[in-house]
Amino acid sequence: MPLSRNFSLRRAATILVVMQTSIAGVLAEGGSDRRTAPKTDIAALLRVQNDVQKLLPRAGAALVAIQSGGGTASGVIISPDGLLLTAAHVPGGPGKEMRVILADGGVTTAQSLGLDKTTDAALARLKRREKPWPFVNLSREVAMAQPGEWCFALGHPGGFDRARGPVLRVGKIIKQTANSLHTDCVLMGGDSGGPLFNINGEVIGIHSQIWEGRDQNVHVSMAPFLRSWDAMQKSQVIKVWGVGAGGYLGVATVMNDSVELEVADVVESSPAQKAGVRAGDVILSVNGDTMTDQQQFSAAVRSHAAGDTLKLTLRTAGRERVLSVQLAQKPQEEGQ
Repeated sequence: MPLSRNFSLRRAATILVVMQTSIAGVLAEGGSDRRTAPKTDIAALLRVQNDVQKLLPRAGAALVAIQSGGGTASGVIISPDGLLLTAAHVPGGPGKEMRVILADGGVTTAQSLGLDKTTDAALARLKRREKPWPFVNLSREVAMAQPGEWCFALGHPGGFDRARGPVLRVGKIIKQTANSLHTDCVLMGGDSGGPLFNINGEVIGIHSQIWEGRDQNVHVSMAPFLRSWDAMQKSQVIKVWGVGAGGYLGVATVMNDSVELEVADVVESSPAQKAGVRAGDVILSVNGDTMTDQQQFSAAVRSHAAGDTLKLTLRTAGRERVLSVQLAQKPQEEGQ
């Protein structure tokens, strides 16, 4: 839903949060009478509304529209010196000059740096200027972007429109993979490369694949960006990450009877075995982030490249211990 020229961004955020969440609530309740909805749902709605209202001015200032190759797309500034995140299919390659329209309607240019073609992640840099660029932070807590969490998407569908302004959609994460997030935020042509935010105002994804189905829109998560950050700043093109994505640990996990994440098996000669991980260990956290299920653990491991070190907190026979494990290159036909 585009923003009407009669509404400010703040007012539009209010309307979109209430409308989208109300629809979701009716669907979840099987079409039940809205008068029976718990009061706590309204309180939650109001909290999300207030959060988005507070975050929108800064988030909107960092959003840009991009014109490249005859098409329109979006991007987001993530540093005061003008680093820009977008989707890899927007520039198509490194060294491409793109026309960039800023939030205030000003026009500048950006040059694409490196990109990861395996996941559709790309980095660019805005033309240098004396004063700092408006920017937002990206989330480095990849495993924290979990299904059910609130989020909001910004973009310029159809290109920059000064009268309409940017388009805001509020929704929830419905699926997470090693390199992507699926949400129920509605995306349209021109949104590609735009940012997906958490309710802390951090970028957690970049719009990548846009489909008609509400639950089929895909955003590149921050995992590929963090994993390939140095390579992309050097304008390198990543076409494959060894065998599979992310570094290799060498464990198989199960959820035990206590609904805890337990090591079921450790691959011989793997980094996990060399560090002392054993079958039966309960995995409590990775780099300080509490692990609650297999998907979260998988995302935490795969968000790091070979050579990175993970700090695993384990519980063995009722006692906690901490191990440092250096990830290796993932071998053929091995597990995580």
